[in-house]
Amino acid sequence: MAWERKAQEAGRRLAAIERDHAPAVFASSLGLEDMVLTDLIIRHAPGVGVFTLDTGRLPEETYRLIDQVAERYGVRMMVYFPDMRAVEEFTRRYGMNAFYESVPLRRECCRIRKVEPLRRALAAKKAWITGLRREQATTRQDVGFSEFDADHGLTKFNPLADWTLADVWDYIRALDVPYNVLHDQDYPSIGCAPCTRAVAPGEDLRAGRWWWESGETKECGCHAREKEPLATRHGAA
Repeated sequence: MAWERKAQEAGRRLAAIERDHAPAVFASSLGLEDMVLTDLIIRHAPGVGVFTLDTGRLPEETYRLIDQVAERYGVRMMVYFPDMRAVEEFTRRYGMNAFYESVPLRRECCRIRKVEPLRRALAAKKAWITGLRREQATTRQDVGFSEFDADHGLTKFNPLADWTLADVWDYIRALDVPYNVLHDQDYPSIGCAPCTRAVAPGEDLRAGRWWWESGETKECGCHAREKEPLATRHGAA
């Protein structure tokens, strides 16, 4: 089956990352892809650290999944939080839900709650791993298996770059991997609660993220595309 072959390849990539790029960490947003990667890392590269970013506005279902990961795998994820002083200053100046007002304000909220904590999480690391897939969005169609992340000065790996959503679900169902129950309520992509909604049949996978914006702006800044490709960009890690 396609997902089994891809899972074997991803396992080999992860083992190589653990061996050749230590210390490496996996940045989990607790989406479907990230649950697959969590399972693969536990099986093939247990030396890779796993962390997530708690923006302070996540859905309750996401918090429950964090506990499920600990119960299932016996590993408690590292959690990074935003600087509360920066959050206080932003909300006092612009309001609690200023991100609805403009793209610059939304991106500033993302910078405070996600980009800056990510910078701290990646400090002193040689590589980070993400669940990016080419199928996810128009902004991700050229995602490679590996690339140099100039923003953070390290190598970034996307082991599931060529996976389809069907591959992801096949893996989850075959191995009974825990996942966010919001996915069963038409939430294919889950971020902060006020910035995420369910999608209608036929809508883009990320149509429910920042739904009031155009497709070209729907990134938080953690995955800036000004990357320098490696020789292995579309090959194995």
